[in-house]
Amino acid sequence: MAELNGWIVFNGHLKTAKFQEYVDWFVDSCEKQQVTIKRIGNDELLVMTGEKGMTLCGNKSRYSKPDFIHFADKDLHLARQLEQQGIRLFNRSSAIHICDNKSVMHGILNDQHLPMAKTIIAPMIYSGMSLQMMDYLRIVEEKLGLPLIVKEAYGSFGEQVYWVETRAELEEMAHRLAGIDHLYQQPIFNSLGTDLRLNVIGESVVAAMKRSSQSDFRANVTAGGTTQPYRPTKTECQLAIAAAKAVGADFAGVDLLIGEDGPIICEVNSNPHLRSIYDCTSINVADHMIDYIKHIVTTH
Repeated sequence: MAELNGWIVFNGHLKTAKFQEYVDWFVDSCEKQQVTIKRIGNDELLVMTGEKGMTLCGNKSRYSKPDFIHFADKDLHLARQLEQQGIRLFNRSSAIHICDNKSVMHGILNDQHLPMAKTIIAPMIYSGMSLQMMDYLRIVEEKLGLPLIVKEAYGSFGEQVYWVETRAELEEMAHRLAGIDHLYQQPIFNSLGTDLRLNVIGESVVAAMKRSSQSDFRANVTAGGTTQPYRPTKTECQLAIAAAKAVGADFAGVDLLIGEDGPIICEVNSNPHLRSIYDCTSINVADHMIDYIKHIVTTH
C-alpha cells in the first residue's frame, strides 16, 4: 500500500496550548503509522470568488493535493471549497456545520427520532434588536417547566450554558441573548452533574468515560468535572453510533445523559479533544482515527 499524504487543517488564530496540543497529538499518531501529514492553518488557504467561480488562493508551491484532510476547524467556507477539489475531509463540512450549531443539531437528531431532552428553539431576533415580545416564554415555561437549561447554539466546553431557576431569570436571560441563536431545554434531573462521553469512530465506540461534578450541573472537565473510565452498555453504544451517523460524522464525541428510562443524547461534538479521554482511559483515540482514515481512503 502506497504511503498516504494528508493535511491537518487547524485555525491559524488559535495558538492556545490546548489546540496546539491537539494538532501535535494527531501528527505524532500519523508519524507512528507512516502517514505523511502537513500542518495547514486556515489562514494559509483563502477562499476567493471571481470569474472562474470559487477557488483557493495561497502559496501554491507549498500545497500538493493530499489524499485526505483531517479538518480540525470550523471554517466552513474553506472546508466546502476543499471538498470541491475532490479531497475527502474527516469530518465533512456538513457534519461540522450540524454539530457546530446546537439548534441545527437537535433538529437533525429529532428527524431520526433519537431520544433527547425536551427542547424549544428560541425564536430568531435579528442581531442588534432588543426583545419586544415575551409571550413565547409563557409557552417555554408551560412546556418545559422551571428550572430549565438555556444553551447558546454556538459554544464549547460547557460554556454558554446556563441554569435558570425562576421566571424573572428566564426573562433576564431572554433579554441577554436577544439576537443570539439559543434554545431552552428541560433538565434530566437524574443526570445533573453527570454525563457519559463516548468517542465514536465510524461505526465503533473506541473509548468512553463518565464525567461527574459535585458543584455544577455541567459535567465538562473544563467546568471542573472529574472523569473515570466507563464501559458503555450495548444500548449506549448503539445510540452514540446512531447519533454520529445522523449528523454524518466520521469521528464524534457523543455526550449521553442518564435518563430514567435509558440513555438520552445531550450533544454530538465533531472535533472532540483527545487529552481528557486519554488521561482517563489510556486509549489514544487518534490512533483509531488514523486507522479509519487509512481504511476509507484506500478502499474508496
